[in-house]
Amino acid sequence: MTERTLTLANATGLHARPATMLVQTANKFNGTNVFLKKGEKEVSGRSLLAILSLGAGAGETLTIRTDGPQEKEAMEALIALLEGGLGE
Repeated sequence: MTERTLTLANATGLHARPATMLVQTANKFNGTNVFLKKGEKEVSGRSLLAILSLGAGAGETLTIRTDGPQEKEAMEALIALLEGGLGE
């Protein structure tokens, strides 16, 4: 299991477009579980609606957890996406 905490760098937070990018990235790693956590709420990183339910805004802290055969690769891809501003 790999876990990392970071602050959302993009100006608009996790609305539909960046959340979709996260889901698409998470789904590239079959057999690896991806979870996002904000505060006490943890959701699947493979579910668009679950990610949107976090209501994560700009500057808020998220914890990403990956678990499975490609956990390191999945974490690296998700961190790169988030630190890159989610395409915005």
